Amino acid sequence: MTIEFATPYRTRSRIPAEPGRPYFIEKGLGDRAHLFGDLITIYAGGEQTENTFNFFTAEGPKGEIIPAHLHPDTYEVFYVTDGAVRLFVEDLRGEQQEKLLTSGDFGFVPKNCPHAYRMERHHTRIVGVAAGPGGTFERFFENLGTPAEELGLPREPYVPEPHKFATVPQRYDVRFLPDHQWRTGS
Repeated sequence: MTIEFATPYRTRSRIPAEPGRPYFIEKGLGDRAHLFGDLITIYAGGEQTENTFNFFTAEGPKGEIIPAHLHPDTYEVFYVTDGAVRLFVEDLRGEQQEKLLTSGDFGFVPKNCPHAYRMERHHTRIVGVAAGPGGTFERFFENLGTPAEELGLPREPYVPEPHKFATVPQRYDVRFLPDHQWRTGS
């Protein structure tokens, strides 16, 4: 059984709001949100780690590329547990790369590097970790997307209104790049 907590950002959460408290979460029962066609599940965030890192999963069907963005102060890790993800990244010199990551593969994106990804197979799951001096951005998912109580992918993709993308950098370490072009070919 997983304990539930009331927090400043949710009426029901399985993650305690204060640091220094051990806890356990059963499979899939973290704080969930739908964003685009994906289900994001947060297991640890800034509140528990004193803003040093977060830990989440993103799972979804084969789909469209997630919009290009960067994190000015946050490093991000992509570890694929199921399926396949195409990771697009541009380094600080402007060199672009793309790599198809399959189960067991790892991708690292340094802070301030534009990146995006696309699920390439149905039933794909990524484990994500983000850390850096800018804190953590895990609450971005439910604020840009929509909180989800149920398990599973959204019935319809949740695409935020365009004006919501402009509000994200004010609260989270995420800057969207709507005019960014990938020159890598896929």
